[in-house]
Amino acid sequence: MAHIDDASVVIVGGGVTGLSSGWWLARSGVDVIVIEKGVVGWEASGRNGGGATHVYSPFGMEEQRLWPQMDDLLGYPTEYQPNLIMVLLSEQQRANFARFAEFGKESGFTSEFLDPKQLKELVPIVGDNAIGGVLTHYGGHANPQRTVQAYAWAFQDHGGRIYQHHTVTDLKMEGDRITEVVTDQGTFGADFVIDAAGPQTGFIAEKVGVDVPLAHGRVEIIVTAPIPRMWRGGIGGNGLYGRQTKRGNLAYGGGPHEWIDVTDMGTPEKQTTPLIRNLSRRLAELFPGAADVPVIRSWGGVVEQTPDGSPVVERMDSPNNFIVATMSSVGFGLSPAVGKAVSELVLHGECTFTDLSP
Repeated sequence: MAHIDDASVVIVGGGVTGLSSGWWLARSGVDVIVIEKGVVGWEASGRNGGGATHVYSPFGMEEQRLWPQMDDLLGYPTEYQPNLIMVLLSEQQRANFARFAEFGKESGFTSEFLDPKQLKELVPIVGDNAIGGVLTHYGGHANPQRTVQAYAWAFQDHGGRIYQHHTVTDLKMEGDRITEVVTDQGTFGADFVIDAAGPQTGFIAEKVGVDVPLAHGRVEIIVTAPIPRMWRGGIGGNGLYGRQTKRGNLAYGGGPHEWIDVTDMGTPEKQTTPLIRNLSRRLAELFPGAADVPVIRSWGGVVEQTPDGSPVVERMDSPNNFIVATMSSVGFGLSPAVGKAVSELVLHGECTFTDLSP
């Protein structure tokens, strides 16, 4: 049967992990296809808080090095803004974020505690319930939708091809190698396959006998009407992650996530749930000065998580032309570094800038 297209590398999944991997490979001159069951970035990659502060990760140092360069490297805007403030509403939160700051210190980054007056000068909408804050001189946030666009366009600029609305149903092997990626629209020939399919990563891997245990969580974000712009970095706390957009909207999400069963390749329903009331309450507690600002929209998406919460980025011994890359709910911020690591696994058989064993 004739193939729709053939490439040296076929990537299953058009989220930030797959797109970043494709972009790194394409800019190295590799012929790459990305196959996506819906629209690129339609699940977790375009539906998250935009955080890029993961210094505890083996990818953390490269994440911090790359993000300030990404607009120039990609040639398109990500709306990246550096640094992060965590608002503290209790002594327990102070203890938790002291530990978070210690992670950064161990990696050579600095942070400082803010008293209530210093915090309010930077974030005027905090209330008298805030006992202070932590300002990290690292990390930050970007716009998930803009970033997905930037990856996709930059990938295509280097000759990469994206096939949207193509649901992968099978992987075909000859001997110990994958040779074809089968979709509901037809078949693609491949010399190498990367499984970056988000919640469907395990489903894809099962087709070639690789077990990737994953649970699937539904996450939601609320967006308020715009308010005057504050300090440009990220602002979080009270169990919430998120950012203020360039227009001034507050876009925030957080647990408790709803754990769901992803049994097929169809796009999950995305009606909002009562979680948005929980998010709205905690956002009003975090920012009492914005408590009367209306929530104007919300959205949901699905993320995947391994049993221990750690990402899996590995080149398999069998099939010997197969990489699994599942980021266990932290893929957006780490995507520049993870894509680089995956490209090096393809090109060199190993990651040169960090130890992937953790």
